[in-house]
Amino acid sequence: MSQESLVEQVNVSSFHLAGIVPLAGEPLDFQFPWHDCMVPIAPNFLAIERAILECATAGCETIWVVCPSEMQPLLKHRLGEMVQDPIWISRKFDMYPSGSRKEIPIYYVEIHPKDQNKRDSLPWSILYGAKISTKVCAGLSQWLVPNKYYVAFPYAVYPSQHLRKYRKEISKQGNFFLLTDKGDSVLDGHYIGFAFEASEIGKLTKYFWDIQTGKFDPSQPLSERREGKFITKLLPLEERYSGRFFKVKDIFNQLDLEKPTFKMEMQWYYDISTWENLCNYLSSEERKKMLRPKLQFFSNKRWNKVGKDDEE
Repeated sequence: MSQESLVEQVNVSSFHLAGIVPLAGEPLDFQFPWHDCMVPIAPNFLAIERAILECATAGCETIWVVCPSEMQPLLKHRLGEMVQDPIWISRKFDMYPSGSRKEIPIYYVEIHPKDQNKRDSLPWSILYGAKISTKVCAGLSQWLVPNKYYVAFPYAVYPSQHLRKYRKEISKQGNFFLLTDKGDSVLDGHYIGFAFEASEIGKLTKYFWDIQTGKFDPSQPLSERREGKFITKLLPLEERYSGRFFKVKDIFNQLDLEKPTFKMEMQWYYDISTWENLCNYLSSEERKKMLRPKLQFFSNKRWNKVGKDDEE
């Protein structure tokens, strides 16, 4: 069943916003023994944790972290398999506040082996995470298929806690773009959050496949091909599998911008995708405002296996 047909079956009254945190892609210039998403942005607060909280604040019902399999144990140890919904974590006037909490599941997705070292870029991580979330949710119930995807990156810092006021706007049909303090969005090459409809996935995936290169040169003349149809000429190493180097804007500039689009500008924004940029952020006044939340959003908890209760 196609992506579009799955989405069409969903009841419009049950809107599922799925969060995507793309990590599988070309490494940055930090050269740390751990993944680039784990750079600290405040005491005891990592960039990946800020991105997860951004998805939770935006109103995501599920969060899908697309990352290499070798880093999943460390991420699970640090983050666990759930995060608390900011709306429900501190309802002080409820009779039983702890019972009113809403836990958002975090799923860890590995890029398919056939795509590794060929297409594992940030835009493909987003598309692959969206496709997997649709497949998994559809296997449980057609009512769980995501209607829309919210994408958060761990390579920038900005006050995403203000998204809480705009949950209704994010979980509506159409596009949603966060803007930097200079009015730029992800379509301008910045690592800042955005949301797009699930119906766009098929078109974006096709565009990715159409413009990427493979191992062989498709311009080889028919007269030189084996049996007149099989390509045998190899592309130069630096030109093979160009999908590895695509930027998010290279693919997502194909979004239908004629659809209703809501934009929200951030008060400040810092790109931390390079060592120099990270140093600029850490020496800024704004970094004093980016602290680890006092509430226990992350508890390192894991879901029970089927048929098992919590351990005593």
